[in-house]
Amino acid sequence: MPVYKSRKLDKFVKKGGFYQTVVEDGSDIIFVVDFSGNILYHNDSTHQILGYRSKSLIGKNILSYVLPEDRLNFDREFKVSQKKAYNHKVEFRFQCKDKSFVYLEFNSINLWNKEEIEGLILDCRDITQRKRDAEELLRLQKAKEQFLANISHEVRTPINGIAGMATLLSMEQNPEERQTYLNAIKHSAENLKVIINDILDIAAIQSGKLKFEQVPFNLTDLLPSTINSFRFQAQEKKLLLDHAIDEKANRMLVGDPVRLNQILINLLGNAIKFTYNGSILLTCSIVNEQKDTSWVQFSVKDTGVGIPAEKLETIFESFSQADTSVTRKFGGTGLGLTIVKQLVEMQNGKIEVQSKENVGSVFTITIPFLQGKASALSKKLAKSKQMRTAANGMQNLNVLLVEDNDINRLYAQSVLRRWNCRTDTAENGLVAVERVKSKQYDVILMDVQMPVMDGYEATKAIRMMPSPVNEVPIVALTANATRADVDKCLAAGMNDYLAKPFTPEDLFRKLFDDLKLKASEEQTLFDLNYLKKVSGNNMEFIREMIQTFSSTLPPILSDIQEAMVNKDWVKTGKLIHQIKPSLTLMGIHALKEPVADIDQALKKVNKSGSKKEPSAAVLKNIKHFIRLLEKTNDELTKMAHTI
Repeated sequence: MPVYKSRKLDKFVKKGGFYQTVVEDGSDIIFVVDFSGNILYHNDSTHQILGYRSKSLIGKNILSYVLPEDRLNFDREFKVSQKKAYNHKVEFRFQCKDKSFVYLEFNSINLWNKEEIEGLILDCRDITQRKRDAEELLRLQKAKEQFLANISHEVRTPINGIAGMATLLSMEQNPEERQTYLNAIKHSAENLKVIINDILDIAAIQSGKLKFEQVPFNLTDLLPSTINSFRFQAQEKKLLLDHAIDEKANRMLVGDPVRLNQILINLLGNAIKFTYNGSILLTCSIVNEQKDTSWVQFSVKDTGVGIPAEKLETIFESFSQADTSVTRKFGGTGLGLTIVKQLVEMQNGKIEVQSKENVGSVFTITIPFLQGKASALSKKLAKSKQMRTAANGMQNLNVLLVEDNDINRLYAQSVLRRWNCRTDTAENGLVAVERVKSKQYDVILMDVQMPVMDGYEATKAIRMMPSPVNEVPIVALTANATRADVDKCLAAGMNDYLAKPFTPEDLFRKLFDDLKLKASEEQTLFDLNYLKKVSGNNMEFIREMIQTFSSTLPPILSDIQEAMVNKDWVKTGKLIHQIKPSLTLMGIHALKEPVADIDQALKKVNKSGSKKEPSAAVLKNIKHFIRLLEKTNDELTKMAHTI
């Protein structure tokens, strides 16, 4: 490069100005280099990110710090940058002071276009974390693809077995063959059930809907039955299977024995699956006690194939096993240990593993349990009794069940009938929308996937209706329990969700514990006894009075709303006062007290002679007053046609 150009570039760097401000104020790494790649300036971020102190890189060539395998592309883009005013998003790896490499991405400004100087400003951003995230995302994506391939294989295998054995059963065979085929069908069905349960469990965990019971149990009852369920498999492989319970662990604990059993079954199942000879031992002991809490440690030790050291950190991840060939060889979803880890940690416990190839593995879990009390023994019974007697206070609960499946609809109706709930049904969202237009419900149980109109669209339509119709609680009934599906339900306007399949206990807890629903008392909007009395039950007179009321009310309500918009509270008060006599005449008793309160509140506001507005509570009461009058007027108009 000509000498005068170097001096000009050097003068530019020392001079500072606009570019100096840009490079010093930014958090990115900034290099000023000549067209040969010699570094003439770098900012303080090189020390924070790369470890090089101020001015320590000046005079060095930037290319010598680029990872050798990235140099070809970097050199090509560097030359391109010399011909363009700007270049952007050029990725490369730069050597740090400690000899490690970080991913950088530079955007360049060509100083020749700005200052006629043969040099570049390289604005370099640290993208190391972004690259790691992308690599991790790619790894997880590949793992999920492998998982889906495994699941496809694992699901089809038992289904093919069931279909094949069923075909053989339809043919002639002796009793021994028939029993063999039936056993094969049962075995395939059990395998399929395990796979589906794994998928449902991981979905429930990830969606945050999994809940743990708090019931009393004793380990001396639980563990032997768990061990015995594997006794036959162990005998087939000629393995020694045993368990040992410390004397201190023989006590009443409070927790979720079903989930504990699920954890132990997963660990014992893996131990038997990966052990060809030797033994499997389950031990249990109390490792810590504090007040009413006991920390119980369970250990499953086997003499199996073991786990490679480099795989120990990933065996608890979703969709992964120590070796992808494991699934093909042994079967399973690859979710077992993920579920175990999640179940343990959700109970404030921890899980550890020690393993050596061709020697064996030891999985150890520690979970805190409350010590059992007499009161805990009756807790579950009390809940059942509450459900049995719940019907006494629920006779007036109006439920709209929106479900397109006949069997699911029958099941939910039967459960609700036990609690004396009054249930209307709709086979799709469109029918549901029409139902709520004509009747007020205490809750809507909304299936999500339906023909004509799905649950999301139906919910959105209901939420756009006038109050109080749009305020009815809506519970999604969905077989999709992932976090994304739940968020979609809530975004559509649903209050909560209940995953299918659900038990009566699940539905009861959702309606009366979580949502705290109470049966609404039906109100009679009007009472025509006064008109009947003064007219001697003259139907013609009553019809004329209703028609007069129905024709004069809407304009008054419209004027009230207009006056409220204009903040004319004097006019608002006069118009509402004008309606008061009609309430007695038409027997609209429910509004007599509210209208008196509104009338009194508006008088106080108007008496003050200031610009003061009614309180938010008064304004809400006026709006409710108008809505109920409109609803009453609709009902009266319908009745007038029947007289």
